[in-house]
Amino acid sequence: METVIIVIHLMVVITLVLVVLLQRSEGGALGIGGGGGGMMSSRGTANMLTRATTILAVAFFATSMVLTVIARNSDTPSSILDAVPAAQGEAPGEGTGILDALKQQSAPAPSGPQVPTSQ
Repeated sequence: METVIIVIHLMVVITLVLVVLLQRSEGGALGIGGGGGGMMSSRGTANMLTRATTILAVAFFATSMVLTVIARNSDTPSSILDAVPAAQGEAPGEGTGILDALKQQSAPAPSGPQVPTSQ
């Protein structure tokens, strides 16, 4: 279900961007959708693009809201800090952090040639 709504959302976004780019700007210099004689007059094209922008904007907000509701109702991800087991016999807050748990794990023995210690 979520995948279908994401695909619809992406199609709406791409179409919305294209429709906005086709519209004529206030100065008329940046719009692609201008031009002379065509099937529709420039006024009719502007009305159609405005309506299409409104419909696509409503669809964008609707799919965004639906995706938000789906994300909120799905299982909440657990934190990595919750997965660290607390050390037994210690009071909370004393040595039970993630760094202390990582220090307790032993590091593997290094392999290969070793550098002699300095004297």
